[in-house]
Amino acid sequence: MGNKMKTNRAAAKRFKITGSGRIKRSRAFKGHLFTAKSPKRLRNLRKSAMLASCDESRARKMLAK
Repeated sequence: MGNKMKTNRAAAKRFKITGSGRIKRSRAFKGHLFTAKSPKRLRNLRKSAMLASCDESRARKMLAK
């Protein structure tokens, strides 16, 4: 009887799997010190991004899907 692998809850809150199977992530550096960052930079940090292909296998293991 094989054991089920548990989902890493921290990863589950940070990543979403898209319809095509890629992994979507949010951008870093959007927590504080906004006066030093330009409005354009902050606007672009709002957008989501795709996880790099080299990190996808690790994220998939954490998401256990």
